[in-house]
Amino acid sequence: MPEILVLYYSRHGATANMAHHIAHGIEEVKGMQARLRTVAEVSAVCEASESHIPVSGPPYVMPSDLEQCVGLALGSPTRFGGMATPLKYFLDSTTPQWLAGALAGKPASVFTSSSSLHGGQESTLLAMMLPLLHHGMLLLGLPYSDTDLLTTTTGGTPYGSSHVAGTDSDRPLSEEEQTLCKAQGRRLASIATQLDISN
Repeated sequence: MPEILVLYYSRHGATANMAHHIAHGIEEVKGMQARLRTVAEVSAVCEASESHIPVSGPPYVMPSDLEQCVGLALGSPTRFGGMATPLKYFLDSTTPQWLAGALAGKPASVFTSSSSLHGGQESTLLAMMLPLLHHGMLLLGLPYSDTDLLTTTTGGTPYGSSHVAGTDSDRPLSEEEQTLCKAQGRRLASIATQLDISN
């Protein structure tokens, strides 16, 4: 069954929660399946090695996950208006996939979470799009036909779904945020089926 890769980094769990809602949306599309993957932490002081299997949650992403997917949802918490280092570190290692055109022509979307409403969500989403454009991916946002974009007082942008986690990063996803995450997953999977991408 074709799979959409839902690749994310999450520090406090909010981005992981969003990833699960996006995965649910993907799997609402007949014939599509979500493949959840995360990335390892990056050491700030020295080269460190982690087990190939995380203590909990989904497995760490492998280059083959990118090559085998028919689409990608990429998620990160906001870090000073950009994506978190562990996710950027992984993306910086994807030169072989870029050279091979492994992601060219595949649909992609992005999602993020921040502590505050104006914490850099849109700049983070736009920054995450840049490496995907270099890979030749087809970027998808959220259209305003998803009417929760018009009424949400929490997260949600036309660039991709978002979440406002609060200053203690413990605020649950609002109903609108959950709905928009699922809508993003459905849209990504629906476009992938229309493109009929073969690996």
